[in-house]
Amino acid sequence: MSRLTSPQELAERALAASTADDCIVLARQSQTVNLRWANNTLTTNGVTQTTDLTVVSVVRGADGARVGSLSRSGVTADDVESLVADSAAAAAENTVADDAAELVADRAGADWSDAPAETSIGDFAGVTHGLAAAFEAAAAADEGRYGYAEHDVSTLYLATSRGVRLRHVQPQARVELTGRAADGSRSAWAGVSTGAIRDVDIASLESQVAQRLAWGQKRVDLDAGHYETVLPPSAVADLLIYLYWTMGALDAHDGQSVFSRAGGGTRVGEKLTDAALTLRSDPTMPGQNCEPFVAVGASSRDASVFDNGLELAPTDWIADGTLAALLQTRHSAQVTGLPVTPGIDNLELVAADGSGDTAALIGDVQRGLLLTCLWYIREVDPQTLLLTGLTRDGVFLVENGEVVAGVNNFRFNESPVGMLRRVIGASATEHTLAREWGDYFTRTRMPALRIADFNMSSVSQAR
Repeated sequence: MSRLTSPQELAERALAASTADDCIVLARQSQTVNLRWANNTLTTNGVTQTTDLTVVSVVRGADGARVGSLSRSGVTADDVESLVADSAAAAAENTVADDAAELVADRAGADWSDAPAETSIGDFAGVTHGLAAAFEAAAAADEGRYGYAEHDVSTLYLATSRGVRLRHVQPQARVELTGRAADGSRSAWAGVSTGAIRDVDIASLESQVAQRLAWGQKRVDLDAGHYETVLPPSAVADLLIYLYWTMGALDAHDGQSVFSRAGGGTRVGEKLTDAALTLRSDPTMPGQNCEPFVAVGASSRDASVFDNGLELAPTDWIADGTLAALLQTRHSAQVTGLPVTPGIDNLELVAADGSGDTAALIGDVQRGLLLTCLWYIREVDPQTLLLTGLTRDGVFLVENGEVVAGVNNFRFNESPVGMLRRVIGASATEHTLAREWGDYFTRTRMPALRIADFNMSSVSQAR
């Protein structure tokens, strides 16, 4: 049996074995520690480690370049040559790539030879201590606590036949805490994501869950309709992540999205909202840092393998209410005439006049709703970015600046773009975790938002 080799060795071996005109290799080693609990008891914990290798072969001919990309997990040195050969064979069979370009060349990081980073269960000491106190309080209130905590450290090595050698360490921690009444009549959820599991404040999450369960002890039923609504940071993240995913420049240029300009082109430069809101991404965002260079294993309308190694810079997608940029590859930038602004794996919304927290926004509401969690979000109309979905784990009635009761769940129909035009209040920005999309897009910082006329389109029987 072959010995396990380092990710850098796997990458260099793949490049040496390649006979393609160009070759791109992404080697990633990830170590994950997780902890689960149910009904006020720690249940399982585990440590996993994986090594993934992606080989992208570029075969150039008189009619253009063809690309083949293949990935495998648990790779050893003996697996590399067959993966490289299969990637080249896939390239030869593919059609010519629309996004073909010369590869980024001669970028090398000083840390290329460093070993992959690691984590350990010892980093969870603060989490387990906080959970012990939460379990005790929940049991005294005849409630249960359920949830999951994870700390992942992933080290990526990007190497190309044109001299790119880049390394990035990506730490990521997330915690989800759910509380339920013993009789099943009430539930609440809170979650957070940040760079290190040691930074997670379990007491803060527990306070949110306990408060929402207490609010729900009184129940009233409401009809569907348009309500002034406070969305906490998690719910804001769910809606704006979906907005971010639809910001492809090619789709906008081709008239296929809410960011398409009537008559042709994109809406870049157009005012989307009078609210002083800035939606941005930044590889060096404190507590939510991400890869500072393009690293993709396959091309799409929003990403290009030919851009691998391209440096990423802080980018405002919406600046002070104006659409400032869209997701751009070098290829799409040639089509649209806009600057190259590749996607970045984090997202932050900042309100220029944002202050306080969710509770402060609630204090300004005369009559409305606090909507804590969204789920089953689906797109209805791409031209307006109309989304539909359900509420869960706590919708509350607010009267005279106070939460007075829990209410029934709703189905909502709402566009994040239209919603931004109706923002009438915002809190300070904080680390959060999207409930619906937290498994797919983890690194977010959001404020709570107060929205006029949020559309609860029908009553839901979901609990």
